[in-house]
Amino acid sequence: MATPFSIQSAPLVSVVIPCYNHGKYLREAVESVQRQTYPAVEILVVDDGSTDDTKAVAQSFGEVKYVYQENQGLSAARNTGIRHSKGELLVFLDADDWLYPDALEVNARFILQNPDLAFVSGAYNLVFTATNEVKPVLRQLRNSHYLHLLKGNYIGMHAAVMFRRWVFERFQYDTSLRACEDYDLYLRVARDYPVHHHTHILAAYRQHSTNMSSNSKLMLRTTLKVLHSQSDSLRTQAERSAYADGTNIWKAFYTSDMADKLEKGSAFSLYDYYTLLKYDPDLSGNTLASSTSTATILNRIVKLIPSRRIRKKLQSSLIRSNTPAVGQVRFGHLHRYTPFSTQFGYDRGGPVDRYYIENFLGQEAGAIKGRVMEIGDNSYTLQFGAEKVTQSDILHVDASNPNATLVGDISHAPHIPDNTFDCIILTQTLHLIYHFREALQTCYRILKPGGALLLTVPGITPIDHGEWKETWYWSFTDKSMRLLMQETFPGGTSEVTPYGNVFTATAFLYGMGLPEVPKTKLMYNDPHFQVIITVKATKPADR
Repeated sequence: MATPFSIQSAPLVSVVIPCYNHGKYLREAVESVQRQTYPAVEILVVDDGSTDDTKAVAQSFGEVKYVYQENQGLSAARNTGIRHSKGELLVFLDADDWLYPDALEVNARFILQNPDLAFVSGAYNLVFTATNEVKPVLRQLRNSHYLHLLKGNYIGMHAAVMFRRWVFERFQYDTSLRACEDYDLYLRVARDYPVHHHTHILAAYRQHSTNMSSNSKLMLRTTLKVLHSQSDSLRTQAERSAYADGTNIWKAFYTSDMADKLEKGSAFSLYDYYTLLKYDPDLSGNTLASSTSTATILNRIVKLIPSRRIRKKLQSSLIRSNTPAVGQVRFGHLHRYTPFSTQFGYDRGGPVDRYYIENFLGQEAGAIKGRVMEIGDNSYTLQFGAEKVTQSDILHVDASNPNATLVGDISHAPHIPDNTFDCIILTQTLHLIYHFREALQTCYRILKPGGALLLTVPGITPIDHGEWKETWYWSFTDKSMRLLMQETFPGGTSEVTPYGNVFTATAFLYGMGLPEVPKTKLMYNDPHFQVIITVKATKPADR
């Protein structure tokens, strides 16, 4: 157990809480700081011109330093808090969020044990006020933090970050940004200074209707502006590739969100439609149902145009279906009888289905902990479990494999004791097992109560030409996996999700590599074209 901090040895941590008309949440935020196990804390509330009871709430706490400024926005409020603070270490907590009791102590230990770090960041929970749902956000990172930030804001929440004061002698929050000022700062700092990320959950990020992040149009434009500000700083091919990936990922993420709102009937302005079509002109990255075609959207846009003459002209020349007429389909490079690769795209940059597998494991990384068994090798255990794994086991059917800690066939393994593992990772293997039900029953038996099976199986797929061609028995659907889980995990819970669409299924069948498929195409899922199916099955805690 770590030695507790003493008041004498603990450097002062300043917690800056900007607040604009969030007085109803402020008390909970302040009290969460007061409950910290870390002994040396300064609390500052920066009132950014609120018209509610923010001042009264802040001043009801005797030890809270209250600072008022005319409304200037979050960036300016944080900069004001920095100027009025005294701590050697700084944390920024939004007024509608809260810290868990050990948040400051955990981050302080990391940053004090690593004197070169500019900041340290950790994990957090999303708390949905409408449903009381709590969803942990855990992201595993060991190095190359700037590259990861170019691909996306893996940090995600202000309060999960602790800075050294010297950072703000060299950097400030950009007051010209209406959003994403945190992402901008992380990029600028991580470009030149070492940072660290861990998976200890530090804070609660409250999700409600007034979150700025719910404004997809604003977030898309601002995120791309922040990312593009790094374009002149890119030094290596890896950075340039990460930058290109990040641009595509952000476009796909926010246009998908906009399309989802469109599907649900949200009111869209002409400018909203313009933004959606500008960043995803063929709607390829969206979750639009077949009933909402591009032609349907264009018709909606035309109706918003005030000029009747322009409306009529557009209706006669612009509105048309994206589907080619019979006999007008252009096959191009697909007009062939053999695929581009018979190696699942490994020789063209990696398999398309790997994107879905690794996204799934990244989302479920919180379950990869304790004693973990993986089939064949333990690469995913190490990548997504990291320090949460206390023992990593590899089950292999071949006794000559030097890395195997367990030898046997998962469909018949009586030598593996019951209730042994906290997690089993079984990716793209079940289709190679003729007695696949028995394999799932073994997984259930050897999992500890409350343990999780993380499973992926192929749906629409090529069949191997090489090593596995004689044992490639099955493909699955989401419906078959739901029934299998009911049979083999009695009393347990299972989450079954299909991934893929007609574009990615076609790319996979033709042997295209993952780098050849735009991210916007990968992020759209159509259950009629299931490339892979993922399953998280949990054994009942009382078994």
